[in-house]
Amino acid sequence: MIVCVCHNVSDRAIRAAMDAGATSLSEIRAQLNVGACCGKCLPSAKAIVSECSEDAMPRFTAVRRELVAA
Repeated sequence: MIVCVCHNVSDRAIRAAMDAGATSLSEIRAQLNVGACCGKCLPSAKAIVSECSEDAMPRFTAVRRELVAA
């Protein structure tokens, strides 16, 4: 779905940027220009970034546990 109509940015593009290493909404804004015009997309973009961050957290925790146990 299109999140930012002004710059034609989809939720897939935001997720791809997060998968590529972006860690915050400010990084997404810098890379994709989300919220640079009217700003109506920012709540949706923030929700997607938060969702992606939460999805990554269990993987990070598992890796950390492995490192601590070693």
